[in-house]
Amino acid sequence: MMAAAASWPSSPTIRPIHIALTFDDGFWAPAYATMRSVCLHTSRRRDLVFHLVHLGLTPAHRAALEAIAAEFGARLDFHDISASDILGARIARFPEVVNRGLHPIVYARLFLPDIVGSDVERLTFLDCDLFIRAPIERLHEIELGDKVLAAASDPYRLASQTLREHRPRRIFDPADPYFNAGVMVIDMRRWIAADITGTLLRELNEAELAELFYDQDILNYVMKNRWLALDPRWNFIEARKLHEPLDPFIAHYTGPEKPWNLWGKAAYRRHYRHTMTNAVFYAFLRERVKRRFRFTRR
Repeated sequence: MMAAAASWPSSPTIRPIHIALTFDDGFWAPAYATMRSVCLHTSRRRDLVFHLVHLGLTPAHRAALEAIAAEFGARLDFHDISASDILGARIARFPEVVNRGLHPIVYARLFLPDIVGSDVERLTFLDCDLFIRAPIERLHEIELGDKVLAAASDPYRLASQTLREHRPRRIFDPADPYFNAGVMVIDMRRWIAADITGTLLRELNEAELAELFYDQDILNYVMKNRWLALDPRWNFIEARKLHEPLDPFIAHYTGPEKPWNLWGKAAYRRHYRHTMTNAVFYAFLRERVKRRFRFTRR
C-alpha cells in the first residue's frame, strides 16, 4: 500500500487556489453547497478561483452560483462545454467506456487542461457531492514530489478491480492501489504529459478498452504508480452520521444518503443544509419534485 502523505506543506504559498467542479444544470445546488463549504472553511477566500465546468446553466442558476463571488470575494470562471467536442467526439472514441449509464459530464475531468487553460499549473478537482470541513489550502498545496496527482484510496477498490467472480480484470490487479477520483490535486503539466487519450489507444486493445468502467478506471489505468495517497479523511467515502466522530476533512456522499434530502443519515446533514442556505435548498427541492412529477405522469 502506498504511504499516506502529509496533510499540508510546511510553508504556504500566496498563489491562487484553482478549484474545478463539473456538473450539469440539474446539480447546480450541490455545486453551490460544495463551493460555499470551501469558502467557509478557509481564510484565503479571495485567493479562490472556481472553474465551473458545466452544460448550459440557466440564467437563474448561474446567478445563484455567482452569489459566491459576492459573498466571499472568490473568483468564478464559467466554462460552458455544451457546444464543445469534449463530451462528443473525444469520448466517442471510447464507446464501451461511456455507455455505462453515468452522465457524460463526469468525463470532462479527463480534459481539464483544455478547459481551464494551460496557464493553471496546479488544480484541485472536487466532485459536487462533497462537504468541505477543513482549509482547502492544506490539500491544494500538498507536496506532490514527482507524482501527477494526489488522491485518496477508494475503499471499494476491489469491486472496481475485479469481475463478479472476483477474478482480476485484465487491466487491473487487486494487489495494486486504486484511487477515488472525486477529490484530486493535480499537477497540470504532468497531467498533460501523461497523454490520457493517447495512452489508452496505444496500450489497450478493443477487448481491454471494453473492461474500463467510467472515467475513474481510465485515470487509475493511466496514472498507475503516478499518484500520491492522501489521508483518507480528505475524501471520506459514503459519509454518514456515525462517521462524524472520525472528523473527516471532506465528507463525500457517494451512497444513497444525500444531505440535501429531507431526511436520512448523511453526515453533517444539518450543517450541510445551513451551508446550502434555505433559499437554495428549497429551490432545489421544488425543482426535483417537479421533475419527478413530470416523469411519473408520462
